[in-house]
Amino acid sequence: MTMQGLARLVLLTVQIFVGITSVLGGAALVLGGVIDFSGTALAIPLDYLEGSPFTSFLVPGLALAILVGGTHLVAFAMLARRMRWAMIAAATAGFAMLVWVFVQMMFIPFSPLQAIYFAIGLAELAATLVQLDILHPWAHSIVHRDRTHADEPKPDIARPG
Repeated sequence: MTMQGLARLVLLTVQIFVGITSVLGGAALVLGGVIDFSGTALAIPLDYLEGSPFTSFLVPGLALAILVGGTHLVAFAMLARRMRWAMIAAATAGFAMLVWVFVQMMFIPFSPLQAIYFAIGLAELAATLVQLDILHPWAHSIVHRDRTHADEPKPDIARPG
């Protein structure tokens, strides 16, 4: 498997994983306002919202599901179908993940999940750069140039007397 193929596989795996877990996590946050999850792993203390602009988990839950999960699922579908703008969608999804984690860390206590999802976001952006042929540590340091006309002699340039 080539590095491009491996990067594509990493992107598809990350995008579907983050897309599904973000939509489910966002749904759990939204439903937490309706269903009492106390005593379960889904229970998130309301004091996490202290110092934030939110009084409930409704808006953060919708943001997680739509902005993070939605962009990842759209990016996954575009990459799976090899659509033209798939790499733009992948970069957008990766940056959305990093922004989500940064904002989250400003308001709630540190969680190992933040570090895990941040690392996943970095891996996603690195795989996007490999797919775009921007990040390839195995290549030479020579800048890529169009080699289609390399055999043709260069025209003489008239120099003033």
